[in-house]
Formats: sequence, C-alpha cells, structure tokens
Amino acid sequence: MAAPPLLFDRALRRRRLDRAAAGFADADFLHRRAALDIAERLAPILRDFPLAVDLSARRGAFRQALAAAAPGRVGRLIEADVSARMLAGRAGPRLVADDERLPFADQSLDLIVSPLSLHWANDVVGALIQAHRALKPGGLFIGAILGGVTLTELRQAITEAEIEVLGGAGSRVSPFADAQDAASLLQRAGFDQPVTDIDSVNVTYGHPLKLLADLRAMGETSLLADRHPKPLTRTLLARICEIYAERFAQPDGRLTATFEILTLTGWAAG
Repeated sequence: MAAPPLLFDRALRRRRLDRAAAGFADADFLHRRAALDIAERLAPILRDFPLAVDLSARRGAFRQALAAAAPGRVGRLIEADVSARMLAGRAGPRLVADDERLPFADQSLDLIVSPLSLHWANDVVGALIQAHRALKPGGLFIGAILGGVTLTELRQAITEAEIEVLGGAGSRVSPFADAQDAASLLQRAGFDQPVTDIDSVNVTYGHPLKLLADLRAMGETSLLADRHPKPLTRTLLARICEIYAERFAQPDGRLTATFEILTLTGWAAG
C-alpha cells in the first residue's frame, strides 16, 4: 500500500508549538472551546474512564475542563503533546508524543481525547487506527479538528490578492477536512457508533493582522510541506488586508473570521 502524501511538515509543527508555548494562553480560545466541549460530552455518559490520554494537551485546557464539567469521571489522565514546552511547568503525568506515532500498548486505555490537533496529521485515518488499537474494548475516542470552512474569508482574500499581484494563486493556508469527509474517518478506522458534530465559531478582529497574530500565537499557521514558490511580500500582504476589509467588514467596521470545529466521537467495539 502506498504511503499517504506528506502534506504537512511535522518537524515544523513541533517548532511552531514550541515557539507558541510561552504566549499560548493569549490566543487559546479555540483549544479551550474544543476541550470544554469534549469534557461536557463525557458528563452524561454513565461510566467512568480509569485511564485516559489527552493527545494534544497544550497548556492543560482539557484537564481544567474536566474539573469543571465532568469531575471524577476520569481516574488518571496522561497529558501528551508533541511539544515539550507546552507540557512544561505543571504537575501530573505528562508525555512528549507524536499523535501520528502513539507509544501506547494495545487495549491499554479507556479514553483518548484529541482537541484540535489531528487536522495536521498526514494520515488521519492511520492515526485514528492507532488510537483504536490503544483503546480497551468499550473505550471511547473524542477528537476535534478544524473543518474546511475554517478561515474561508482569509483564503478568499489571499486568492484574490495573489491573482492581482502575482498573476495567479497558490496555497498559503493549509487545507482542512470537509464535514462530509470527516464523517467517514472514524468508520474507516474501525470505530463503532461514529458521530461527527459541527461547531461554527465566528470571531471578529479590528484588523487582519490581528487574526494572523492569533494564528501564530496558537501555533496554527500553515505547515504545508510544499511551500508556496513566491514569498509573502509587504505589497501582497497589504493587498490581502485591503481585500479582507473590503469584503468581510461588519457594519461596525470589525472583520469576521470563521472557524469550524468538527468533533468526532467513536467507540472501540466492546
């Protein structure tokens, strides 16, 4: 079987998260939203999870959300992240791990969560298969990824600006899964009772550069392995900002940025 295409530079992913770790709290609203949503999904489930892993712990949002929304539901939580700097400075079991190469034994975990990380996997189905293998029979996986509508305004502004300034458009924003495609990912990985939910988040900014600053602070800037052949010049960036303001300003002058969070839930066969 052919290996999946290398869409994303995973080493760059780790470096971006390391860089973002110190100031992550300034722009972690999407990660916290996804983590709280996952914790709230656990609250009504009539069972406990003695051993769980958070595959994208970052600065601990899921652990905090558990304490607020589902206290006592998880026994031991292992916080994992590809970035050692994200895990630094707090107590509890922590593990530096790549969510494309899970180090856990087969059928060893009761719960695996992944808030906003797997959209950067080169082989999402392969990563989910590993998660499925690591779960005990009856174990639960809940993961959140960014969906295809994410940053639609920025994509449109970049495309139009590149056509004007460069004479053609390329890829500068990473692709994300379509909601319909995401629905089949868990089934392909062998999970039972797969469910995909969509959360559309609209954020407003005073200027497009503030959006770009937030993306950098999140560690969510483009990781495309096939870099755009032409640099992002000041002229091009200025035109992107102009088009963004012209097309997506609200009556009060603030600019809309859309994020789509797809939450995938599936059970390992019991």
